[in-house]
Amino acid sequence: MLARVKSRIPSVTVRALRCGFSASYSVATKKASTSSDDQLYTDLPRPPRTKSERKPHPTPMKVLIRRAKEEREARKLQPCRMLENPPDNGLLVPELIPVAHHIYRARESLLKGLSELVRSIPVQRCCFCSEVHVGHTGHEIRTCTGPKSGLRSATHVWRKGGVHDVVSFPKCFHLYDRVGKPRVGHDERRSIPRIPAVLELCVQAGVDLHKYPCKRRTKPVYCIEGRIVDFETVAQADEIQDEAHFPDPVPGYDIRTSVDAEQLENDSTDEVKSLKELSGETLELWFEMVRGAKQIMESYTVWTCGYCPEVQVGPKGHKVRMCKASRHQSRNGLHAWQEATIYDVIGHNYVWHVRDLNGSALDNNLKRFYGKAPAIVELCVHGGASIPDEFRSMMRVDVVPPDRDEVDLVA
Repeated sequence: MLARVKSRIPSVTVRALRCGFSASYSVATKKASTSSDDQLYTDLPRPPRTKSERKPHPTPMKVLIRRAKEEREARKLQPCRMLENPPDNGLLVPELIPVAHHIYRARESLLKGLSELVRSIPVQRCCFCSEVHVGHTGHEIRTCTGPKSGLRSATHVWRKGGVHDVVSFPKCFHLYDRVGKPRVGHDERRSIPRIPAVLELCVQAGVDLHKYPCKRRTKPVYCIEGRIVDFETVAQADEIQDEAHFPDPVPGYDIRTSVDAEQLENDSTDEVKSLKELSGETLELWFEMVRGAKQIMESYTVWTCGYCPEVQVGPKGHKVRMCKASRHQSRNGLHAWQEATIYDVIGHNYVWHVRDLNGSALDNNLKRFYGKAPAIVELCVHGGASIPDEFRSMMRVDVVPPDRDEVDLVA
């Protein structure tokens, strides 16, 4: 009976029904995927790039070329002009001064909390590469790229890790005058101190540290044919100002108060917190520091090398010939500077997610069932903190890995 009815239906009608059904089905699946999966699902981070591959530019190259042309045309129309927008004119951005102080305090509290968490939760570090693992037993996944890794079949050799293995802060040269002398020469590499890039970002944004003085201007600088000219007196230019001479950007907030680690230690309470509370507070401090650093980097320029992890905070990159990455011979050891991202300033060291710290080691044959997360997130989650929503899908919490004897049975 069904065959008779089907034979009476014209073939054109059948094709139209099929096309309409497939089109409506594809549209429905696209809407469902874009509405639910794209917002909640986060894939695993990309594998490490090869040494000859350059980092991707955060801003497209066409946009950078257009900006350079516009700046060159504006310089021709007005060779001598006073820079009005901070921090390009040497002044501070008033709205970012409280943010810089908050980032500095969050970083100090973060390091203190991590030092206590590492005592309770074991952290493993490979002896030959930068791989980190959170757990009592190191994993068996063959991803080692260190020296003589081929002789070991790319297996890791684990040792005890520390705080700096969980979260890394790349260092950069400290600039006393970020506008008047924005670059560090090759001969000055030993006389100028190197500090973490996050700390240098806070210093340039308004934090005053006695160990790392920074010039604070009261008047904007001038740009004459592309060169910065400061018309302040010579005495003010040569004097190291320990205090900032700016009005308070926020009522009741004094930016002249210098932030010091000893003051933070005196203000901290001696209450003994549980491991769960300490893990939750440490994870929240990390998120606050990342959000604040992103906000400051929108105004204060940060540069990174396109081939190596070198970072420099300031209007320009330094001229120290210390790059040893790919194609450094053609650059005479100079860095290939480009715009930096938050991952270049605050290192996100991804580790494999472990469900049970006391369980068996992760198997190399089951690595496609395991998830990943930043080392600090993995450490705090095992300490009792709740899993952040943005890393829940990356950690693959909803995936149940099979046993070792069930590998052949899984498609």
